[in-house]
This record gives sequence, C-alpha cells and structure tokens, in this order.
Amino acid sequence: QVQLVESGGGLVQPGGSLRLSCATSGILFRFYVMSWYRQVPGKERELVAKITIAGNTNYVDFVKGRFTISRDNAKNTVYLQMNSLKPEDTAVYYCNAYRPDRTLTYWGQGTQVTVSS
Repeated sequence: QVQLVESGGGLVQPGGSLRLSCATSGILFRFYVMSWYRQVPGKERELVAKITIAGNTNYVDFVKGRFTISRDNAKNTVYLQMNSLKPEDTAVYYCNAYRPDRTLTYWGQGTQVTVSS
C-alpha cells in the first residue's frame, strides 16, 4: 500500500520558518521525482518545488530564495524548508511522487500552513 504522509505544517508568524516532511512507503522512492504543491480554497493546486531522481531542484519564482526542497533516499522522505514566510504562503501543502518511466503518481493528504500574526 502506497502512503505519502506529510507533517510539519502549522501556524507561524510572518518572517518565520517551517520544515515540512513527506514520509513515503510502498514505493521505490529513489525512482520517483518528488514535488511539493500547494492549494488555497477556490484556486487550482500549484507547483511549489520539485526535486528530480538525480537531486536537481526547481522552484517557482514566488518561493525562490526562501524555500529549499531536499530528499533523503535512505529515509524515503522529502522535505521542504520554508523560510521568510509570508501570509500569501498560507495554503494546504501536498507532497507528490511521480515515476516518469511508469507514469505513476501519488499524492499525500496535505498539511495546512498558516502564516499570520
């Protein structure tokens, strides 16, 4: 059974930091491209950051320089370090696992991040 379990969300003040984790099981983690998406009510889910099988990273412009995605293949876990958080970063953050050679994709259940004073 495939599971992606996000954790680390919560309430933080503007300028603060959070570290999200996504622990996976039931997949061959090292073969998956891992991404973080976010979604606010009434809007489409949007990509935040991606890390490839080789460890290359991509970020959308609005998080560049503030967020860092990383992976630990030994722990089957992907992380999102979020610094200098802004109120507009408030969203539910989702972990995504995508295996390019099999076109398999899985989602986590999401973790709420709220940035507010």
